[in-house]
Amino acid sequence: MTIPTPYLLYLGDSADPADVKTSRGIAAFRPDVCVGEFRHEDCALTLNLPRMGFEQAVAAGAKTLVLGVANAGGKLGEALIEDALAALKAGLDIAAGLHQRLANEPRLAEAALKHGRTLHDVRVPASDIPVGTGFPRAGNRLLTVGTDCSVGKMYTSLSLVDGLRARGVSADFRATGQTGILVSGNGVPLDAVVADFMSGSIEQLAPARNDDGWDVIEGQGSLFHPSFAGVSMGLLHGAQPAALVMCHDPSRAHLRGIPGRSLPDVAECLAANLEAARLTSPNVRAVGVALNTSAMDEDSARRACETIGAAVQLPCSDPYRMGVDSILDRLLESGKSSVEVAA
Repeated sequence: MTIPTPYLLYLGDSADPADVKTSRGIAAFRPDVCVGEFRHEDCALTLNLPRMGFEQAVAAGAKTLVLGVANAGGKLGEALIEDALAALKAGLDIAAGLHQRLANEPRLAEAALKHGRTLHDVRVPASDIPVGTGFPRAGNRLLTVGTDCSVGKMYTSLSLVDGLRARGVSADFRATGQTGILVSGNGVPLDAVVADFMSGSIEQLAPARNDDGWDVIEGQGSLFHPSFAGVSMGLLHGAQPAALVMCHDPSRAHLRGIPGRSLPDVAECLAANLEAARLTSPNVRAVGVALNTSAMDEDSARRACETIGAAVQLPCSDPYRMGVDSILDRLLESGKSSVEVAA
């Protein structure tokens, strides 16, 4: 799929920063293709891009409105549809990675045809996905995992790829969600894949490689999140990872979308992920913890990294804020045996 750029990024009337993670991720990692943001008057969120209406964005060169929002169930709300209709009329294509596909909304399909525009549905898996086998395959693969969903697995993965390349190590980002696919231009929308084919889709996404480089595979969900654990398990088995990096948001009060259900302990969660990964990768090891400290001041963020790192005896950093050197040092150590997580 080729989606015309530049993009106008959609925030709409979102109030929760986690709800606009797709738009935020594109702005952070592909600022070169972003001309502005669209948000309603009551939206306090911003990507620090020029605020534009649809006609203004077209005049500035925008080709596609990216509906970079992620709501529960991935549905097109009425306000979202109305905004998309206005954007089509103004001359923009529409791209989205929601579960409810743009092409299945009759009003959008009719408007796209009328105005000569294209609807780009990102969350559409390929039709030729094999069933996973778990058979050993060559290559170095790192998988980011999490204590919850939306804790920074994509940010961590992209930061690790950049860090490896900066050290002269060949590295490729393997996207498994709508944001990663829009950032990188390809990948597998894993949560849209039929369950029986999840592990096979990851074996296909990150096949055997025979150099000394790394495939860094973007994680999804959490083994400890009742809503999304199935996707996480399929990823662990299909990735056949040599290494795991645990992602965590220390400021989060509860699992996303489930008030009253607390996040798991980092050490407990990491131990469970290692155990599950050993089905297809017996020698998997943990190499670090990545914290999302965006809601914390600098001193609090560094204290959190020190405390959690000491508790699990692993390098701990906020990759986007503090870099990934300590994690890469551990990853690239030669002859390192599997890490035992502190109880």
